[in-house]
Amino acid sequence: MGKISNALILFIAEGACSGKSPFAPGTAGTLVGVLLYLGLKNFGPFPYVILTCVLCIVGAWVAGRAEVLLAKRDSPSIVIDEIVGYLISMFLVPVMWGYIVAGFFIFRLFDILKPWPLYDLQEVRGGMGVMLDDIGAGVYTNILLQIAVYFVNQ
Repeated sequence: MGKISNALILFIAEGACSGKSPFAPGTAGTLVGVLLYLGLKNFGPFPYVILTCVLCIVGAWVAGRAEVLLAKRDSPSIVIDEIVGYLISMFLVPVMWGYIVAGFFIFRLFDILKPWPLYDLQEVRGGMGVMLDDIGAGVYTNILLQIAVYFVNQ
């Protein structure tokens, strides 16, 4: 890998440099996820799922490469997992600011607390290990948001 390729890998893995934030890089990465969500919200569910799946695959690859480049397992500066996790959190959730904000805070809470079995997923090595706990946090968040939507619409 050349220097340009390594720079691109880190740019993606670090969420357009948001992961370099000296304070709460995971939260900064999640904010990038919010911005990406706002850009994608009108494309419909099929393109949204396709892009999220592509980002999962690319994210796992760049996260694994970034771990090597940074010489640190699951470095806090790798935030592609937070970006993808937030996109999963918001899948098929109504586009309303209350849900966008709730999704942000609930996702961050699950990502930080790592309820069962998310904590154990950190044991998986490589890029997929970086991604899995945040994918799970996104799924948990989406379930809670879908329940909230159901009860709000009753």
